[in-house]
Amino acid sequence: MNLDKRRLIKDLAKLFDLWALVVSTVIALILCSSPKGMTLAGSMAMRIKLGNCLAFGLFLLVWHNTFIFCGLYVSKRFTTQFMQLVEVCKATTLAAGILFASAIAFHLRIVRPEFVLGFWFSSTCLMAGGRIVARWLLLGLRSRGKNTRYILIVGTNERAIEFVRQIGGHPELGYHVIGFVDDDWAGTQVFESTGYARCCTFAGLADFFRLNVIDEAAIYLPLRSYYEHAAELVSLCEQHGVVIRFDSQVFKLRNVQPRGQDLDLVETSRVFAAAGSAELLPAMIKRTLDCLCSAALLVWLAPVLLVTAVLVKLTSRGPIVFSQIRVGLNKRQFKIYKFRTMVANAEQLQDQLIGMNEMSGPVFKIKRDPRVTPLGRILRKTSIDELPQLFNVLRGDMSLVGPRAMSLRDYRLFDQDWQRRRFSVKPGITCLWQVCGRSALPFDKWMELDMQYIDKWSLWLDLKILAQTVPAVLRGTGAA
Repeated sequence: MNLDKRRLIKDLAKLFDLWALVVSTVIALILCSSPKGMTLAGSMAMRIKLGNCLAFGLFLLVWHNTFIFCGLYVSKRFTTQFMQLVEVCKATTLAAGILFASAIAFHLRIVRPEFVLGFWFSSTCLMAGGRIVARWLLLGLRSRGKNTRYILIVGTNERAIEFVRQIGGHPELGYHVIGFVDDDWAGTQVFESTGYARCCTFAGLADFFRLNVIDEAAIYLPLRSYYEHAAELVSLCEQHGVVIRFDSQVFKLRNVQPRGQDLDLVETSRVFAAAGSAELLPAMIKRTLDCLCSAALLVWLAPVLLVTAVLVKLTSRGPIVFSQIRVGLNKRQFKIYKFRTMVANAEQLQDQLIGMNEMSGPVFKIKRDPRVTPLGRILRKTSIDELPQLFNVLRGDMSLVGPRAMSLRDYRLFDQDWQRRRFSVKPGITCLWQVCGRSALPFDKWMELDMQYIDKWSLWLDLKILAQTVPAVLRGTGAA
């Protein structure tokens, strides 16, 4: 599962829990507000005071942070259902305790022991039930090859081998082991006798990261003797936006606790800033805006799309829509769609025009590209050629705002690993480079702006970029 989908599931879980707390409060109120109980109609007819709303909002905020503290929203792939339900019970018990203690401290007459008991029972049942259903749905998807995570195993010792065997015995976890990384050591022959093979040594680790899709890296190394290798791996994971998992026995720290019962790994926090800032509503709102805006634009601009398609077909030979493999989130490949603005065999002609390239770095751009058709120049100047990418946004391959989607050719020419951190977020139709000069910017400036976007991401930044994109397109500056 890509990063945005993981964020979306996490945010939906948080919203569901907030909904469960609200419903549990209403249930407790109905059951305990009078000796005979209160009907639903009666509860709806109650006068709601502003002070009570503010107090309840404060409780929701405290409960929400309590659930985060209890670890309810970290990855549960390696956690058994029983342990997950135990975590829910602990969290709701702590929430009920906070409610009861507040009632005593602030003399909240309505919050009696039976009210707290009703709140605890209702919230526990709702949150536990929701997780059972969600787990059942996710396990079903993973067992059919969906929601797959690609994990790299660093180390070839017995615990690494046992971990991979356990993953093989639990296809519902949705993990695909892409290989082992290690140098020759005393146990290499024992490892090879198990039937497993190494995908590379530490010397080839950087190249392996560049050429493969990796979502997570599980470290099974004795860190004291392999500190240099572990440090190199952590640095590569940071540059590529990969989640790091440590064998829980590697550390003897009190604040490091395994998240699972059978598969004993510790997940670190994601290493790039954009993920840390995308909590709760912002990430969900970003994806919601992507879907709503792209769908609305496709409907609103349908006449423009239709007229453009007809003009492309009538003015030059070849397909109406140009598709190309691009590199997306965590180097996953997808097909991007644009209106064709060049002659049909443009990609085959590119090698003949390398000497005319006007851009530095692994990017090919020519202001007066001879392959561009007369209509194509107009479409590029107005960015109408990029409108079919709205379908990529709906599919989830792209976002409205994000780093430019790079072609395979350009990606393979990257010569610095720090530049590949741009693939730790979903590519977009527009970004900072679009509003700061578009194609007129040198490659190094593109990369600088991409890193700035990742490190300073916020929902407000996305909205600001979208607002600045329209005048940038109307000016047509830097378009190629």
